[in-house]
Amino acid sequence: MNLTKEEKDLLDSVERGEWKRISDFKRESQRYRETARATLRKDKRVNIRMAERDLLRFQKNAMQEGLPYQTLISSVLHKYINGRLAEKTR
Repeated sequence: MNLTKEEKDLLDSVERGEWKRISDFKRESQRYRETARATLRKDKRVNIRMAERDLLRFQKNAMQEGLPYQTLISSVLHKYINGRLAEKTR
C-alpha cells in the first residue's frame, strides 16, 4: 500500500495506541453525521461573487481537508448561520 508521509505518521500513531475514544463518542458521532447530511444536501443553487484571493484560500483549505471547495464554502456558511462559527475578535 502506498501511503503518504502524513498517512504513515497517522498509522504509526494509531498502532502505538496514542488515539483515545472521546468521552461521548455516540453523541459526537451523531452530531457529525447530521452536519455531513446537512452539508451534502443540495436543495438550491446559489451564485456568489468573491475576491479571487478568498476563493484561492477556500480551494487550498478544501484540498488540505480532502473536500470539494464548494462543499467547504457551504459548510462554512451553514456553521455560521447556525451560530457554530463566529468572527474572531482582535
